[in-house]
Amino acid sequence: MKKILSDRILSMEESATLAMAQKSRELKSKGIDIISLSLGEPDFGTPLHIREAAKAAIDEGYSHYTPVPGYMDLREAVSHKFKRDNNLDYPAENIVVSTGAKQTLANLMMCLINPGDEAIIPVPYWVTYSAQVKLAGGKVVELPTSIDTDFKATAAQLEAAITEKSKLFLFSSPCNPSGSVYTKEELASLVEVFERHPDIVIISDEIYEHINFTDKHASIGAFPSMKDRVVTVNGLSKGFAMTGWRLGYMGAPSTIAKACGKMQGQFTSATCSIAQRAAIAALGDNLEPSYEMKRQFEKRKKIIISLLKDIPGIKINDPKGAFYVFPDGSHFIGKTTPKGDKINTISDLSMYILNEGHVATVGGDSFGINECFRISYAASEEKITEAMSRLKNCLGKLT
Repeated sequence: MKKILSDRILSMEESATLAMAQKSRELKSKGIDIISLSLGEPDFGTPLHIREAAKAAIDEGYSHYTPVPGYMDLREAVSHKFKRDNNLDYPAENIVVSTGAKQTLANLMMCLINPGDEAIIPVPYWVTYSAQVKLAGGKVVELPTSIDTDFKATAAQLEAAITEKSKLFLFSSPCNPSGSVYTKEELASLVEVFERHPDIVIISDEIYEHINFTDKHASIGAFPSMKDRVVTVNGLSKGFAMTGWRLGYMGAPSTIAKACGKMQGQFTSATCSIAQRAAIAALGDNLEPSYEMKRQFEKRKKIIISLLKDIPGIKINDPKGAFYVFPDGSHFIGKTTPKGDKINTISDLSMYILNEGHVATVGGDSFGINECFRISYAASEEKITEAMSRLKNCLGKLT
């Protein structure tokens, strides 16, 4: 019998974050008390006014197919949000609403990349970036960073990475997994490089925009010279605690927006009509629930950093956004567990922490860095405190 599965799916890596979540569930099903700090999911409920808007949409009969790129009044709401919050001028016709920001990014990769094209991505990156580039036939060109540089790439690195095959630059700020935030001045230095290379498309993933502990979120698309080259990706999952609602969106130059609408029309068509009506409420002027979540996340960040600093061998910086810390655990590579197993990689360390300490984290090699591991602090203060106690205890057993 011929091979059933395609080379495409056989060569694709499984999402490391989802894989760790599955392992955590398996252990929980056996009665083991696992504290899961692996998934990027707020532990808050969706704000009441958004839920009420969804209920009203059901009662009002929003149960039919919608335009592929989304209801026009939702796209107008996204356009207004971009102008209000980010000083970005994307008309409603240039907005495409999708089933999560992940689909938005997939549409972009399939519409922009030809086999052999290069996508420049600062490391660490969200696990899905590289997988989607490769699925489209592209090549990932990594810009290495470290905890000592706050996990941010420089203009000099960007310039050195650009070749005649460079098609796009993809980054997130605030960043998953590092929590790093690019300042306006740092973005300006990157813009100077892009101005010398006018054929590169910039994709700015700003899904963590509302979880930003600096004074002001900066969007690279707001620079006048970048207006016609930047695709800004965002969504509702993180800043509005709406992970299960599955709604993301982008603002893009007209040619790219139309192409993504065409691509989406052959895969999923429009996203859920009820989620779209709820999104209009979410993107309105009542952002206080999001601000309150940010305040809680910042409080938790201070707690987890303080506790991590108290663990011998852990090296930690102070991320300015998202709800992750990305400590350097390279001190423990090469050490031996109480059972006699050797920790050869950072993923080995994460698996040891899960099996011995009963805390779920994600190894940084999945994000492009072999020395660090990601911890989500989208959990209660009590769980964070207990998890860090377990982490300190199990790491102290390595010899």
